[in-house]
Amino acid sequence: MSKDKIAVPVIRRLPRYYRFLGDLLENGVVRISSRELSAKMGLTASQIRQDLNCFGGFGQQGYGYPVQNLHEEIGRILGLNNHYNAILIGAGHLGTAVAVHMTLERKVFRLIGIFDRDRDKVGQRIGENCIDHIDTLEHFFCDHTVGTAILCVPKTAAPDLAERLYRLGVRSFWNFSHYDLAIHYPDIIVENVHLNDSLMILCYKIANCQHHIDSE
Repeated sequence: MSKDKIAVPVIRRLPRYYRFLGDLLENGVVRISSRELSAKMGLTASQIRQDLNCFGGFGQQGYGYPVQNLHEEIGRILGLNNHYNAILIGAGHLGTAVAVHMTLERKVFRLIGIFDRDRDKVGQRIGENCIDHIDTLEHFFCDHTVGTAILCVPKTAAPDLAERLYRLGVRSFWNFSHYDLAIHYPDIIVENVHLNDSLMILCYKIANCQHHIDSE
């Protein structure tokens, strides 16, 4: 199947497969069947087989999936063998937390710069990086190649920053700003993170679970 035709929900399940298979490796599991994997992940065995078949055949009937090989293949599919330079803009509470907890930083995304408009924050360190003022952004790009920008700024600040970054050649974004970048820049790659949307989904689940209980 062409990668362009793979459904988004399938792609969004890949990191979960990767995490579960990593846990199995740490526990010394050599192979696992789709039925055993389904019991651990809360998916049906049929769903797991369908998902993995989108990317080729990984298992053998009667044998199951070799855990290490499948873990490595899903990592390759996810692009975890690649390396990208990233910058983060917005060193508030959210930006600081993101910078500290970028677990893929050392393997895939290398955070090489952090920027903020608050001059009181300039010079402070987050991990290995000192915070620079946002006014130095263009100068920074003269000396560094940056592929990805992480936006941890208010929605109102995002349009101007996005335009600046786009002019500087950035084409991939991890976007916490709630500003819809893709509408204005259709050629970029963007992963939006909406914390309030996630909370609303939780609210929906709680409300509907309670409704179900009340109706019994």
